[in-house]
Amino acid sequence: MKQTRNPEKTKIRILKAATEEFALKGLGGARVDVISSRARVQKRMMYHYFGNKDELFRIVIEQAYADFRLAEEALEIDKIAPISGMKKLVAFTWHYFVAHPEFITLVNSENLHKARHLKASRRLRAINKSFVDRMATLLERGEKSGVFRAGLDPVQVLITLASVSYYYLNNRFTGEIVYGRKLLTPIARKKRLAFNTDTILRLVCIEGGA
Repeated sequence: MKQTRNPEKTKIRILKAATEEFALKGLGGARVDVISSRARVQKRMMYHYFGNKDELFRIVIEQAYADFRLAEEALEIDKIAPISGMKKLVAFTWHYFVAHPEFITLVNSENLHKARHLKASRRLRAINKSFVDRMATLLERGEKSGVFRAGLDPVQVLITLASVSYYYLNNRFTGEIVYGRKLLTPIARKKRLAFNTDTILRLVCIEGGA
């Protein structure tokens, strides 16, 4: 295999190939040989840059979270009215999960391993702190303006907000069998987003606030 002399480009190719392989087969099923072949590098170069398969997986899952949070931060929900900000966040989460199914499968794989790769991640702690702080600020602004209920836990709201999209998409194949309904047609996706938005607004808004 022809090797590039640009280390940064090589790392990018490896991470891209690793993301595809881990998302498809999980940590346990992913093979270093396949990743090196996809990235067009020798295995020794992978080990040189990333140490081992577990370390490579840690970087991949860490980056997946970072990309998600960075895209979310770009929404600038602190600059718009609280209800509009919450609606925007619900819609963003739904569309991001739909557009990035690899994020869901990577998170599933890490949960199978009890998050052992992320437990020591300082980068992830910093990312998630700002993520929780943004929701706390949004809820506080909504409470002060009289549209959100008082005393809402930002972590509980965030878990619920993610779960109404995550569960639906993660279980879409079994769900279609269990419920006898196509879940990913354009109409089905539109209806689900509307339901998610209504669910979260009913959770956070005072009566008549939405």
